[in-house]
Amino acid sequence: MRQLSSVIVLALTVLSSGCIKDELPVPAAPRGDERTAQFCLGQGYQQQLWIDLEDNSVVRQNDISAWDLAFESAPDGWRIMLNGGRLMLAWNAGVSNIASTLDLASVPLQGRIDAPSGHPDSTGIGDWRAVDQVVVVDLGYDALGLPIGFRRIRPIAVNASSYTIEIAQADGTGATTVVVPKDPQRGWVHYSFAQGVVQVSPVRGAWDIVLTRYTHNFESIFLPYIVVGALIDGTGVKVSRIAGKPFAEVALADTLEHPFEQRRNIIGYDWKEYSFETSSYTCLPNIVYILRDAEGVYYKLYFMDFYGTQGQAGCPLYAVKGL
Repeated sequence: MRQLSSVIVLALTVLSSGCIKDELPVPAAPRGDERTAQFCLGQGYQQQLWIDLEDNSVVRQNDISAWDLAFESAPDGWRIMLNGGRLMLAWNAGVSNIASTLDLASVPLQGRIDAPSGHPDSTGIGDWRAVDQVVVVDLGYDALGLPIGFRRIRPIAVNASSYTIEIAQADGTGATTVVVPKDPQRGWVHYSFAQGVVQVSPVRGAWDIVLTRYTHNFESIFLPYIVVGALIDGTGVKVSRIAGKPFAEVALADTLEHPFEQRRNIIGYDWKEYSFETSSYTCLPNIVYILRDAEGVYYKLYFMDFYGTQGQAGCPLYAVKGL
């Protein structure tokens, strides 16, 4: 297993800010120049950093606790995703009355995560459109590694412009119906049980990768697990993964042998490996990614380090070059 046994343990001294903020962009470099950039996710990897490779800028930044659910925003979209950065689970309770008596002890045993690939048939909530039932949502863990608790939702309807859902407390009390409008400028609309709709991701085409914690499932041992890596905007970005070849030698022609993919975790976390002997991560220099952004511009990149100038973990340093 290449990650630490629990990222949450590393966050025991973290206080999360809960705010969402933008950062000033870095001046763009001419295409073809190799550039490096380094961004830190903070203690406990609490920040999500949305990166535009054109100018190596953080176009948006938010705390991992800023949202709970994400709603697919395309006119024909219907998927509802969990915040995988908190190890959230969804349990389909098999009842339609949100106030029904439920045994919440079943959630950790039967709850499902979202597949990190983002594939539409692999969400924890699943395809709810033909089934009227309550979903119990395990909200995962806070910055101190403590369980947050549960909420109930009952998805009711979706159309080209909005979702209608019923939400309630963990015990089914306080039920209310809310409408979540779709946003044609974004791939997903994010929702917080505490604040309602919140703007988290940048507009479509403004970002290429997000550096973040997320839930990975080690299927060989059936273990949902928090990892740290890079996810892509699969609505417009494509990535080819090329292993065993130095960065300087990788060319666009390599995508003939290594076709582009749009699964969300094609870059993922395994460009680094963890040594239990040294208690540290090492980046793998011969794993290179060719990325085609939403405007059709090609880049190649690889990760050089996982540590910042003060030795803190969670500061990916990468090199990128336009093709």
